[in-house]
Amino acid sequence: MATKNGLGRVPAIPMANRHMSYWDMFATWVGANANNGTWYIGGVIAACGFMTASTALIISGIVSYLLLAAASFMGYKTGLTAMTLTRASFGLRGSLLPSVINMVQFIGWAAVNTFIAATSMSYLFHDIFGWPVYGKPGGTLGLVVGIVVMSIFHLLSISLGQRSVQLIERVGIVLVVIFVVWETIVVFQTVSFHDIMSWQPPHNLKMTSGAAIDVLAAFNLAWVTAASDFSRFTGVKKNATHAAFLGANVGLFWFAFIGLIATIGTAITLNHFDPNNSDPSTIASKLGLGFLAMIVIILTSTTANAVNLMSAGSALTNMTQRISLTVSLWIVTLIATAVTFLPIFVASFLDVFTVFLDGIGMVLGPEIGIFLVDFFWLRRQRYQIDDFTKVKGQYWYQGGVNWLAILTWAVSVACYVGLKHVPMIADTIGATFVVIIISMVLYGVLMKVTQKEQ
Repeated sequence: MATKNGLGRVPAIPMANRHMSYWDMFATWVGANANNGTWYIGGVIAACGFMTASTALIISGIVSYLLLAAASFMGYKTGLTAMTLTRASFGLRGSLLPSVINMVQFIGWAAVNTFIAATSMSYLFHDIFGWPVYGKPGGTLGLVVGIVVMSIFHLLSISLGQRSVQLIERVGIVLVVIFVVWETIVVFQTVSFHDIMSWQPPHNLKMTSGAAIDVLAAFNLAWVTAASDFSRFTGVKKNATHAAFLGANVGLFWFAFIGLIATIGTAITLNHFDPNNSDPSTIASKLGLGFLAMIVIILTSTTANAVNLMSAGSALTNMTQRISLTVSLWIVTLIATAVTFLPIFVASFLDVFTVFLDGIGMVLGPEIGIFLVDFFWLRRQRYQIDDFTKVKGQYWYQGGVNWLAILTWAVSVACYVGLKHVPMIADTIGATFVVIIISMVLYGVLMKVTQKEQ
């Protein structure tokens, strides 16, 4: 079903046209997290030490993906994309804000995964052609060629839309299983689990638990804003909620733990810890995993970016309301290719990645708090689909913008910035989840008070 009634088009998927199974949904979310970026995140939080990093990983994963399950339910219930759904809380025109945020962050994640995969390709080019690996003099050539090749893969992967995503995830998850088992065996043949648990990073590089939670939250919450883009293709509630929650957590714990123990294991083996060397390619090379490991890293990048690019394309379609999803996918893929080159010219990849994560955590949390409270509390899980395109309808607010949602978002972002400078919060539980609660309460109260006054 697609309705058009004054402003844009609402591509609601009717129940009869939904064929995504429990396994498809589970595999989609396992594949979304079982990739290079998750491995890299595990390597980054290794700076906490194993126990602190593991605790932060489990807590952040469970909380974040409960929110994912809730957002996924919204897609199942309505058949609408994630950014279309934000029209109800932010207004038909106000939804431009979350759409821009989503497009930027998923283009960013696609660039992150592409960069890591291109680094792996530089190792392959070294083995095949003798080119220097990235990070060594002359190694930029292999990286640039890798970025171009990966971008071609991504264009091919998204060319068939949702069907291609399902196919890629089904193939990718098999490769991931093989690779993770192999990686785990190699790590524990090199270093004992006791040594990994006992290892502590140098004091000057140590990360606090709060910083780790914020890093992980920024990574995990990105998927919450894309949940409906996939759950709208299933007609069974548990596929949207249970499968999404379990799949995302399995992928997260699986690959982040591999990244964590591989990074610590490498630090112990070399007697040196450098967070800049936490990417899968460098670790795999130092552990002697060789050619096949690089191939798997490249392929798993494609599985993750199939989801990233689909979500970015959906956001762009909601913003423009004139171009098709296929055209949007091509546009965001080409933009992501350009963004991938930034770390070559701006700073180290880790520096760019850290700034990117902090920005995501700052803007995403409030957005999520607002649209979840609007659907589950204020609207009681009932949205009027026809009004999603109706000028002067109930989601029009003032000139198409719900200024209370915008105000809540702005105040919450300011709270995030402030809390990052409060050690009692920033160093222990982090600012991200606190700010989500603040946005939920503030938006709910403001909307209730306004409704009573009217």
